Amino acid sequence: MRFSTKAFFAFLFLFSSLLFQNLFAQEKGVFKGLVMDVENSSPLPGANVYWEKNPQSGVVTQTDGTFSIAVLDLPARLVISFIGYETSIRDITQKDLDKDLKFYLNPEEMSLQEVIIQERRPDENVRNLETGKARVPIETIKNIPALFGEVDLLRSLQLLPGVQTAGEGTTGLFVRGGSADQNLVQIDGAPVYNPSHFFGFFSVFNPDALDQVEMYKGNMPASFGGRLSSLIDVSLKEGNTDQIHGEGGIGTISSRVTLDGPLFSDKSTFVISARRTYADVFLKVFGNEDIRDNQLNFHDISGKLSFRLSDRDKITISSYQGRDFLGVNDEFGLGWSNWVTAAKWSRNISDQLFFDLDAYHSNYNYKIEINDPDNGFEWKNKLSESGMKAQWTFSKTSNMQTYWGFHSQLYRFTPIELLPLENSGLEPITTSSKNGLLNNVFAGATYHFTPKLSTEVGLRWGLYNQVGAGTDYIYEGGIPTPEAEVLDSIQYSKFENMQFYQGLEPRVAFRYLINEELSIKTAYNRNFQYVQIASNSSAGLPIDRWILAGTYVPPIRSDQISVGVFKNFDENRWELSIESYYKDLRNIIDLRNGAQVLFSDQVETEILTGKGWAYGVEALLRKNVGNTTGWLAYTWSRTWRQIEGISEGQKYNPRYDRPHDVTLVLNHEFNAKWSAGVTFVYSTGQAVSFPIGTYPVDNQELPLYSNYRNQDRFPDYHRMDASVTLKNPNKGRKWRGSWNFSVYNLYGRKNPFAYEFREIYNDDFRYGADDGPITSTKQGIVMTYLFTFLPSITYNFQF
Repeated sequence: MRFSTKAFFAFLFLFSSLLFQNLFAQEKGVFKGLVMDVENSSPLPGANVYWEKNPQSGVVTQTDGTFSIAVLDLPARLVISFIGYETSIRDITQKDLDKDLKFYLNPEEMSLQEVIIQERRPDENVRNLETGKARVPIETIKNIPALFGEVDLLRSLQLLPGVQTAGEGTTGLFVRGGSADQNLVQIDGAPVYNPSHFFGFFSVFNPDALDQVEMYKGNMPASFGGRLSSLIDVSLKEGNTDQIHGEGGIGTISSRVTLDGPLFSDKSTFVISARRTYADVFLKVFGNEDIRDNQLNFHDISGKLSFRLSDRDKITISSYQGRDFLGVNDEFGLGWSNWVTAAKWSRNISDQLFFDLDAYHSNYNYKIEINDPDNGFEWKNKLSESGMKAQWTFSKTSNMQTYWGFHSQLYRFTPIELLPLENSGLEPITTSSKNGLLNNVFAGATYHFTPKLSTEVGLRWGLYNQVGAGTDYIYEGGIPTPEAEVLDSIQYSKFENMQFYQGLEPRVAFRYLINEELSIKTAYNRNFQYVQIASNSSAGLPIDRWILAGTYVPPIRSDQISVGVFKNFDENRWELSIESYYKDLRNIIDLRNGAQVLFSDQVETEILTGKGWAYGVEALLRKNVGNTTGWLAYTWSRTWRQIEGISEGQKYNPRYDRPHDVTLVLNHEFNAKWSAGVTFVYSTGQAVSFPIGTYPVDNQELPLYSNYRNQDRFPDYHRMDASVTLKNPNKGRKWRGSWNFSVYNLYGRKNPFAYEFREIYNDDFRYGADDGPITSTKQGIVMTYLFTFLPSITYNFQF
């Protein structure tokens, strides 16, 4: 797909002319306020605020519960609504403009017919400009049946249309034909490079610590960038200002606890949340020392401090730290950890101008130890990203909002080191460090031409430098290949420029409201990505090799067009959306056959660059209100790659190409005590390469593979999970508890995790026998599956 930058700027100029004709429309001022819960005085973010006679030009409250809304005529009636609370309607006069009023909402007693699974305006699905965006309320995530009873954010997102999974039990996400490293996962604006525990079976997010989750698959605002496929924006919750509150759970393999409340006064709050597995504790009960001395655990801890310095200034500081460790006796150890810290200053400069300043640091590292006298070693690596982002938001009228700012990012990938133990026969290995500096400027605007037609435009400009200290190699013929001779190397000093790239990223979206319950939306996005993974594993491993754009590895680029129809039924109780997309990918990389990248200081010789494309249709039917809620999703999609040197230069499917994907999620409230949940998933089997024969090597028969990649498939995947919850509905008690009983893979489907092609002895899968010689062998296939019928129980509590 070709895109003319000149044409885009011409369009942007004409569009801006229309915008600024209305920028200084006559107003009577701006009204500000604060929306709070009447019971504990905690702010209510995301509450809807609008004038009764002009509901389409409303606003939503910010994370601290504040709002500012333009005023055209007074007196007028202001409506404040929030899911689960009684609606408040207030008469506002001219004298109220000089006041910062507080609006207290009462929680409503909800009947079974009023159970709601979304935290937004009921008709937002139709009215907003967003395509490919999903919000999953935390309470909905907690009600979904889970593996080992461990509620998981990323596994819940896998149930949305357009999102594929890497395989059984894993949390890797493949969004609209993109690989797992093309998703930007961030906590309070700070990126998380490995968002999983237990080799991908659980995510790093403790649901009790979360405030909200937003996932962008299509129309990503210009203020975000750096990844091609999706943004998963996770916000940690803030403490309430009234009293200490706690919640947690005791599960089959882990326990968690969260505390929040006022810190020094009602102007400062805290949240602290911790979680730990105790799989290794159970290992201690085994009499066998080989099992008893093993270690297998993960923990994470997160916290957030909020300080309201004045009516205009607020500062938040949040941090997350998580660690996994696997140890086998004293012979083998593998550990990896994330440590993310973010700070944010928000200031209301005026009634129309707002400023946000974010700073963050994200660190990821892993370490492997082999304690063997002859071949022992220590293998470790660390990478980090530091950044600062400033954004100004200007709202002159209710019909228009503009924003602009900059985002600077520093990548530091330290050398990969393999250090042999003393007296070991191995040679040490050290790669060179990789560093990058990415500076972005961005601007965007949202404008409502009429009550029916609205648009959003944006432009992001990225300026990337690969910088020293580092090393570049010069190859014979100028092209890095495994056979090419290295003629020379160039050493660069610290922060010396090694390679420069730049890219413009335009974004534009339109929404046309056909009627109050039906709209059509379309969007176009361009994104550049300057960091990616070079790996032959689609599932994602802690030791995956991250690489930066450089002399021989250009940044990857995507252009995506999406069109959707959005329809609500039965007074917004039901939502239906059908979206189609086409994505064009350039400079996409894949590994050569037999590539070795983990310890290579010349990774560019092991990868190949080409193009890719993906397309599909996503349908979602969702029920938001009633004693039964949930959604049914179906996705038809295809993903292709074409890279010279792979699959004889012909197009091929990556492993995560799964043409058909069906998801059903249901939750039912029987009464105030009992509820139940069911999920069913079905998808086409992942694309793989099976052997076409064998060949002999050292008296063994090894599998022989075709030159064409991923022409075979695993069997289709399907699974049903179920859960039942017994809770105490008495809200007046200081301690409230509930029991959750869940079953993963209810009907025991043996979904393949892997196939092994090897020799099978005596038809019984044994490599040998103690009671006699091996009499016969044959080539066979051994299937590995992970989970069948897997029950679990969890006790959750609040106080």
